[in-house]
Amino acid sequence: MPSSPLQHVSSPSSSSSSHSSASSSSPKSRLSQIHNHIAPMAPSSFQADVVPQAPEDPLFGLMAAYRKDTSPNKVDLGIGAYRDNNAKPWILPVVQKADDIIGKDPNLNHEYLPIAGLPEFTTASQKLILGADSPAIKEKRVASLQTVSGTGAVHLGALFLQRFYRPNTDRTVYFSAPTWPNHNQIFSNVHLPYATYPYFSTKTRGLDFEGMINTLKNAAEGSIILLHGCAHNPTGVDPTQDQWKEIAKVMQEKKLFPFFDCAYQGFASGDLNKDAWAVRYFVEQGFEMLIAQSYAKNFGLYGERAGCFHFVTSPAPDAANTSTRVGSQLLILQRSEISNPPAYGARIASLILNDPALFAEWEENLRTMSGRIITMRNALRSKLEELGTPGTWNHITDQIGMFSFTGLTEKQVMKLREDSHVYMTKNGRISMAGLNTHNIDYFAKAVDKAVRESQ
Repeated sequence: MPSSPLQHVSSPSSSSSSHSSASSSSPKSRLSQIHNHIAPMAPSSFQADVVPQAPEDPLFGLMAAYRKDTSPNKVDLGIGAYRDNNAKPWILPVVQKADDIIGKDPNLNHEYLPIAGLPEFTTASQKLILGADSPAIKEKRVASLQTVSGTGAVHLGALFLQRFYRPNTDRTVYFSAPTWPNHNQIFSNVHLPYATYPYFSTKTRGLDFEGMINTLKNAAEGSIILLHGCAHNPTGVDPTQDQWKEIAKVMQEKKLFPFFDCAYQGFASGDLNKDAWAVRYFVEQGFEMLIAQSYAKNFGLYGERAGCFHFVTSPAPDAANTSTRVGSQLLILQRSEISNPPAYGARIASLILNDPALFAEWEENLRTMSGRIITMRNALRSKLEELGTPGTWNHITDQIGMFSFTGLTEKQVMKLREDSHVYMTKNGRISMAGLNTHNIDYFAKAVDKAVRESQ
């Protein structure tokens, strides 16, 4: 459309005024303006002594180093994500099916979810972790919020404890030694002090149960104990059911507060109920507790960030009221942190969790993933023992889940990287999902060489 002629007419008065202003500007004034443009800016308020350069995240740094490696034989055992037998990301068939169903839904939109998340997702998540017949659910003793995966659930729980947990102690949080490194950062960020309880025995490469129990017995009353529900990260070492019972007994006697981090339900053993046994036992024993639940691993929804947080109160007469009050405060914390959780991953998980046919297919997918990892554990142990690799290797099959603490030293780990292009964390943890029928012989021989040459 042609422009109006009025748009091309300049006002004589404005033109004259502009010219007069330019003419009256002195050379000194113009030099001052130029000086202000080229003069060095004031230094930042965030100098190096205030904001030092942070170290690179070790795991993501390891991934970057792997990507830069041009060797055709390189092996990635650092990634904490499932890979198929061809070392490729695997979209669970049931997730693909749910994705197709959602994509064809004519009512699909991108509106905000409620602050607490998708109701049918949080309700199904309660039943998954606590059991559909859980008395805690029936008695309305659970408050649940959808979170930004398991990390967001742990953070929400940590923030809640910092704000509202007031036992007559210093509120120390106890982590297993070792634990998922992000636990330390999350609780540090909310200014809760933490300590550790012995967990992994370097001698047996199994659980230091005696050390763990002794530390719990000596912890201050009211201390918070962070527990891995199953498939302990990074060791792959879990207590037996009898050991869990003893842990619960000591924690009741000392009035310790449990916080379960559950990232691998169904992925560890292939059995959803078996992997949730410890959590359900603690609920059965009447504990008040927190639970962080992730769907990254068991649904393969890594980037969709689907998770859930649960507060479970003890079966006191006013339990339902307690749950409601706590839920109201959790909503305020969630609102100030993320406002509303992301919808897509929760929709996929919710559809599968609430549809009996899709749920059954999901269980089969879980058995496929856990089964392949168990097969790789058996194969690796067999190959190392056939090679006569110095040391004992039964811990490879004794451990469970995605990760294995191999017992390799940092020196051996670095030798594996330099000589054989094998990438794992410096503490010797490997992701079993990174092994497959194409690279397991190569890896076993590389380990054998590294161990023999570094003795």
